[in-house]
Parts: sequence; C-alpha cells; structure tokens
Amino acid sequence: MKIVGIKINDVGKVYYFDSNGLDLKINLTVIVDTDRGLQFGKVVELNVSIDDDTSYKKVIRIATKKDYLQHLKNIEDSEKAIIKCKDLIKKYNLNMSIIDANYNFDRSQLLFRFVSEERVDFRQLAKELGSKLKTRIELRQIGIRDKAKEVGGIGPCGRFLCCNTFLTNFNTVSINMAKNQGLALNPTKINGVCGRLLCCLNYENDQYLKLKKNLPLIGDKVIINDTEGKVISIEPLLGKYKVLINGSEIIEFNENDS
Repeated sequence: MKIVGIKINDVGKVYYFDSNGLDLKINLTVIVDTDRGLQFGKVVELNVSIDDDTSYKKVIRIATKKDYLQHLKNIEDSEKAIIKCKDLIKKYNLNMSIIDANYNFDRSQLLFRFVSEERVDFRQLAKELGSKLKTRIELRQIGIRDKAKEVGGIGPCGRFLCCNTFLTNFNTVSINMAKNQGLALNPTKINGVCGRLLCCLNYENDQYLKLKKNLPLIGDKVIINDTEGKVISIEPLLGKYKVLINGSEIIEFNENDS
C-alpha cells in the first residue's frame, strides 16, 4: 500500500490516503474518499513512510476536466451560500462571523465555519439553510488562530503569516518559549495578528534550550577569583554571560571560561 499526502484546500492540513494503485504525481488533482464524502484535492506528498497499521481511505480517481469544472462550480456556489447565511444570521440576531463555506465534491454536505466569542445556538439557522440550499448543513465553530490561517495577513516580521503559507498544523506555543529566548513579555511583541502567541516562538526554542544547558541561570551565584558574583544576563547564541561583582563591577565570560 502506497500512501500519499493530499491537501483538500491550499491552506489546509495534509491528509494521508491509500494511492489505490494509481500513478500519482505532485500537484496532480484527485478525488478522494473522506469522512465528509468525496472531496477534490491536490497531491502534495508521494511515497509517505508510515510506521503504524492505520487503515487509510483511498484516492478514488485522478480528477478529470469534468471534475475540475464541478469543483469550480462548488466554490462559486459556496460563496453564494455565505451571502445567504449572513442574511439569516442577521435575521436571527446571532453573534457569529462566517469565515468560509465548503461543499464536498458531490454536494451532499455544505460546511460553514465561523468564529464567535460565545456558544451559539444555530439549530434554527442550520434548519433554514438546509431548506433553502437543499443539502445537509454543518456549522462548525473554529478558533481565532484558524481564522488567521484562512484570512491571512502580514505578521510583525513583515512577511505573510506562517499559518497561511506553509504551516499545516498548529503546534502548542507557551509563554515559556518567549522566556527561554529572553524576549520581553509584552503582548504587542510576542503575540501574532490573531492575538495568540506567535507560532514562530516554536522555531528556535529547542536550540535555545540546548545552548542554555552550558550556561548558568540568571540569578545564579558564581565564584570569580575567590569573590562571589551574581549572573545578571546570559546570551545563549553567543555562549556568553555577565556577572555582577561587588555590587558595581560587571564582567563578561564565555561558556568555556573556567
């Protein structure tokens, strides 16, 4: 069984499928079987190495021109469905903001994703949407990070958001990562446009932890020429630290200094 990685949409996560014996190539579009029914996707990984015995759903076929035109029609109708949904949200005075809507390939289901600061009773909304659009409706509340991933934007670094360009999954980010890197714990500096901690705090965290193992901690007492000093700062990337002696003298040391 050959496993391939497929994206259902350009900024979504990668899902893995049994290639079903098909001769697949990167960027080839395919129809796959999913928990939401048939979906249109694009091949992004080939010959994926899998260690477990998980059972994978299959690639049904390589997409045809007719399939592609159906996919475009689904996208167009999804945009129209968003307009209808927003009108009904106003009608029922619901505190929710629609992010996107997606038909599965055979249009047996239409998924709306939304954000809200509270729990929303959308049963009547779903019922009326199903009646108007003649398909099964699913409404799913997502987090603010997911919204940033879908909408996109520019980060404080001046580049397009990582989540909207290459990140396929959200890893856990903690305030300790900012502390490990000696960053000022100012929300305007360490939070992204979504208001959550920057995803990029993850990127160098392991390296900082590795480098800091060879350095004392800030506040540690050290003996310098028979005089006790206090570590007041460390620079993990340079392998240096500074020690305050006699309450006034500051001496810089390299991690290799004895």
